[in-house]
Amino acid sequence: MAKTPTDFQTLRDLATRIRIHSVESTAAASSGHPTTSSSIAEILSVLFFRTMRYKVSAPRDPSSDRFILSKGHAAPALYGAWVENGVVQESDLKKLRQLGCDLEGHPTPRLNFIDVGTGSLGQGLAVAAGMAYLGKYIEEATYRVFCLIGDGESAEGSIWESVNFASYYHLDNLVLILDANRLGQTRATMVGHDLELYKKRLEAFDFNAIIVDGHDVEALVKAFDTAATVKGKPTALIAKTYKGRDFPNIEDKENWHGKPLGGETERVIKHLKSLIKNPGKLNYTIPAPLSEVPAVNISNIKLSSPPNYKQGQMLATRQAYGTALVKLTESNSRVVALDGEMSNSTFSEAMKKYGPKNFIECFIAEQNLVGIAMGISCRDRTVAFASTFAAFFTRAFDQLRMAAISQSNINICGSHCGVSIGEDGPSQMALEDLAMFRSIPGSTVFYPSDVVAVERAVELAANTKGITFIRTARAPTAVVYPNDQIFEIGKSNVVFSSPKDQVLIIAAGVTLHESLLAAKQLANSSVAVRVLDPFTIKPIDKIGIVKNARECGNKILIIEDHYPEGGIGEAVLAALAEEVNIYVKHIAIPRVPRSGKPADLLNYYKIDAKNIVNHVDEVIRK
Repeated sequence: MAKTPTDFQTLRDLATRIRIHSVESTAAASSGHPTTSSSIAEILSVLFFRTMRYKVSAPRDPSSDRFILSKGHAAPALYGAWVENGVVQESDLKKLRQLGCDLEGHPTPRLNFIDVGTGSLGQGLAVAAGMAYLGKYIEEATYRVFCLIGDGESAEGSIWESVNFASYYHLDNLVLILDANRLGQTRATMVGHDLELYKKRLEAFDFNAIIVDGHDVEALVKAFDTAATVKGKPTALIAKTYKGRDFPNIEDKENWHGKPLGGETERVIKHLKSLIKNPGKLNYTIPAPLSEVPAVNISNIKLSSPPNYKQGQMLATRQAYGTALVKLTESNSRVVALDGEMSNSTFSEAMKKYGPKNFIECFIAEQNLVGIAMGISCRDRTVAFASTFAAFFTRAFDQLRMAAISQSNINICGSHCGVSIGEDGPSQMALEDLAMFRSIPGSTVFYPSDVVAVERAVELAANTKGITFIRTARAPTAVVYPNDQIFEIGKSNVVFSSPKDQVLIIAAGVTLHESLLAAKQLANSSVAVRVLDPFTIKPIDKIGIVKNARECGNKILIIEDHYPEGGIGEAVLAALAEEVNIYVKHIAIPRVPRSGKPADLLNYYKIDAKNIVNHVDEVIRK
């Protein structure tokens, strides 16, 4: 550990080597961010070769300290640090940003030393806060979490959601490093080098804020050592740095953002090499983790008991969400629910009552909510379920997009979907949620239509890789399925049929129940229809839909409480794209809706049983 001037010089030399790697790799790529990489070289040198405790042989070992580079465009510097500790081959840096090379323009978990993808600014701190919460309250472990953000990205509101969360939960195992290099992409940042202003802002959130020279390794060592002694609050190191540090005639100059050095490359590298005092092999020891965390198993998690309802019983699907979470937790204590201060509406409050280690209140900060879920689920330590009104996840879409890039395994439950919520009006009605979640690569989208289906959807989600979404409703609806019904991802269920069906109705949630009412009314008029519940909208059951459509005269009626774009209708139409001679009529919410009583709204937008009867008549006449 660096205590003598000789050891400090080693850290300086490592910082210079990181700069050289950044310049050379971006020059080879003819693109990238060498100047912003240069501003954090000493910070990375001190963190990776003196402060952080981790296993080089197992970069994602769960006992190790964690590091999140929120300003992901400084990836060349991070890759340079991993070259210096022997994980990355120096020759691979010459392939930076090339197709087939995992050293991409911004970090992703394709690399074994990266936990989450970063680069969409303002998101790394939420993930780091989730990791710190996991370590402090769930694992009760000794590892610490370090997150480096840029001064430009501190303008993102999501940063302050995460700062607020970290302060509220007294995450003293979290260290935020703010790289105050003064310059953004096109101009100086809002705060520039007014470090006292950053300090006041962070102290207002009860952070232990330390101003430090970000290019002075001795000062950085001291600051990180001080952070390790602070109890009861997180620490922020406000590091005064310069973009393009040690690049002659480039340092602290505008118009160098996101540019390789071009004709200046050789001159800058020559200068950097002249700064190295020990050009040979450097001697350093990376500290080992203070303690080992126990192995955990989060695979094959089952409900502790099967659903227990009576067919015809009236219950809102959202009610079963909390019931299912508790049942999963009874089987595996690593199931954790997170909520955006809506737990008595989403029914995740059942987990709050179950145990404090199994519920995280994230308050009304949905972007942070998703980031915390990503953080606690990293390194396969928990199974995370995050919930709020489905409409409010739209503001966290970038976080969800980045979760897919991060190969995160998180489960999202959005309640209060569609116009069926009634009087609260369009701001609360999720009508684009299916489209949003279907668009996420590798996602699985559940739309369970009764409480039995919800419990099984939650169970399946817990064991499904990637992003899952479960859509639940506000209003009570009848229990359709027997308790022993088997559900599978990508498999639909026929819930009403006869041997002579003329139309296949595809619906889910409230419109499935309206379709069942319509089917019974039509049967009384000797009109036979079949009702199909898709259960998952992604993947959609193409085989089941085509088979049943062929058996119903090649006529389909789709009824959904969602906008026309991206919901059940378009999922079905995509499945039928290569089929011929199948007629499809699609009824959805055609415009921004109004407040009203649920029954009145279903009727007004022509998705209730009465209107479904008329739609069937129109389809039959085609």
